[in-house]
Amino acid sequence: MSAPLPHDNIIPFKDSGKSKKEQVAEMFDKIAGKYDVMNRFLSARTDIGWRKKAIRLLKKDNPQHILDVATGTADMALMAYKILQPAQITGIDISEGMLELGRKKIEKEQLGDKIHLHTGDSETINFAENTFDAVMVAFGVRNFENLENGLAEMLRVLKPGGRLVVLEFSKPRQKAVKSFYNLYMGLVAPQVARWFKQNKEAYQYLNESANAFPDRQLFTDILKKVGYTSTDCKPLSFGICCIYSGRKPS
Repeated sequence: MSAPLPHDNIIPFKDSGKSKKEQVAEMFDKIAGKYDVMNRFLSARTDIGWRKKAIRLLKKDNPQHILDVATGTADMALMAYKILQPAQITGIDISEGMLELGRKKIEKEQLGDKIHLHTGDSETINFAENTFDAVMVAFGVRNFENLENGLAEMLRVLKPGGRLVVLEFSKPRQKAVKSFYNLYMGLVAPQVARWFKQNKEAYQYLNESANAFPDRQLFTDILKKVGYTSTDCKPLSFGICCIYSGRKPS
């Protein structure tokens, strides 16, 4: 087991005696009902474009069996099916509340035979090694209890030559953008969460975990350390978000 990184110690509920994993599952169960609406509102729907760009990185590979880690309400899985048309997408998440909503969305789209959701942990993925052609994670890696263990587990289940694509918030570098971003995430987002009658602690945690996350070169260095090759980082929207990718050695 890898030693935890400083980011791994950021937790949603400071006075809880539960593990980060248990707290994250509990947090997402609580906010599941308004999670999609909140994402669209807080990002002014920009997150939809970010997701599409991340998914399109997989198009040349034509993956037929894709694993969506931290699938949540299956936004990424549904979008990936429409863009890539794979044979099957498997989504895993530790929050049963989020998965329940995801299953309803999949049923509504009549894609139950193409997209399958399971309760699952990124650090102990219940599939054999070399199972998936591609693995994707959208806004989920910062919630891992142990980031390196989660990345190593995803590498294990990837087929040789398979690609990992990660979409995650990062810290803007331009001074003006950085100042606005910090103000927005630190003050506006938690207040908006209160207007939506959501758990304010949850959105403070999401801000803290994004700020503590080892982004850009730091993250690609971790990917290399774990064993990925052909690593890359593409900043989006003035660096508010990044798409990371890497491959399992052939």
